[in-house]
Amino acid sequence: MKKFVLALLTLTWLAWSPGARAELVVVVNAENPLSALSSRQLVDLYMGRYNSYPNGESADTTDLPERSQERELFYRMLVGKSAAQVNAYWARLLFTGKSEPPQTVGSSDDVIALVRDNKNAIAYINEADLVDGLKVVYRFEDSQ
Repeated sequence: MKKFVLALLTLTWLAWSPGARAELVVVVNAENPLSALSSRQLVDLYMGRYNSYPNGESADTTDLPERSQERELFYRMLVGKSAAQVNAYWARLLFTGKSEPPQTVGSSDDVIALVRDNKNAIAYINEADLVDGLKVVYRFEDSQ
């Protein structure tokens, strides 16, 4: 029961916090030939079903820290699961040796630097954080 109440409070906090209202976008390096991804392709990359882009090039998925609002919001919008549920999913996959989870970095600034320096990197950020050297390949529809 405590977990349920905590989850409900977390969702309420996320829904009403200013950061949750920011639009999340998925970005790649500006030199990556990819122009767009579908929702299904993004799920396949971030849930370990595929480790390459549709054009066959390797995809280096990136996550923000476990407790970040953006990470929680990203997985809620992408697969309808909390970050904790996604972590449990990855724990099972790691046990079987089938795939590896996205690389976790320390902050949005670290994500931006990583994607700018790595042609194969893919990450999610707040749209307000977009800078030169990044290209948006997916936008979540605003359901708020």
